[in-house]
Amino acid sequence: MPKTILELIQLAKTKPQKRLVVAVANDPYVLKAVEHARLEGLIMPILVGNKTAIIHELKALNFDLNPYQIIDETDSTEACRKATLLIREGQGDILMKGLIDTSILLKAVLDKTIGIRGPRRLSHITLLELKHYHKLLMLSDAAMNIAPDVELKKEIILNGVEVLHNIGIECPNVGVIAAVEKVNPKMVATTDAEALISSHTDKSYQIGGPFGLDNAINKEAAHHKGVSDPMAGEVDFLLMPAIEAGNILYKALMFLSDAKSASIVCGASKPIVLTSRADSDQTKFNSIALACLM
Repeated sequence: MPKTILELIQLAKTKPQKRLVVAVANDPYVLKAVEHARLEGLIMPILVGNKTAIIHELKALNFDLNPYQIIDETDSTEACRKATLLIREGQGDILMKGLIDTSILLKAVLDKTIGIRGPRRLSHITLLELKHYHKLLMLSDAAMNIAPDVELKKEIILNGVEVLHNIGIECPNVGVIAAVEKVNPKMVATTDAEALISSHTDKSYQIGGPFGLDNAINKEAAHHKGVSDPMAGEVDFLLMPAIEAGNILYKALMFLSDAKSASIVCGASKPIVLTSRADSDQTKFNSIALACLM
């Protein structure tokens, strides 16, 4: 069970190489991460998009063109469709966003004819390595589901738990996050926590809450507030109440606390690497490594 992002990467190196398909691949920042993953032996790259533009970027980065399979498609929307179809047809293992709007790629992913829909709704997860936490911490959802209700939160939980199982956490602790630790009928996050816990029967994970963020990740804070849940301070998975909370926490940790992270989109038949334009090359590489473990 990895406790750092480096350990996560080392674990990914023990797995068979995956075929990474990049949609609209003429993005130098994405290509840097892809080349890093290729050199580490994690992936075999398939680049879909404007071949002339892709070759231009590869040459500008002084990368060897020979290891790259390039599928020429000058229309960006069609490139997303072709990349997604490659995954659907079993010619690729991981889909990655290149220089394209997220909405266009997701439209292809969800297409009933060429898409890669899975049994659950798509959700975004981030694994974080933090200086003041003793293990990797998952955060969801920070990028996709705006205001999930209880039923959608159940799917977000299952998506995230599946990721945690794949990195070796057999029975993860899911903490339902709110602003307070007690159920308040006026605060939906707390009543959702109550509903999720009361209906929980899945023995593949444990769930607790509502937790304030402090007592979810800090035993001393939990003790001072009289929170007796044994999961307090030992949470593996922060289930966020809404996208604003998840997104703000993610960006605060990345830009103010020097966190290391890896993010993927779950719920499709294959993992999707869909990073922010503001994410570093290293974060994009980390995310590829995480996808290789799925």
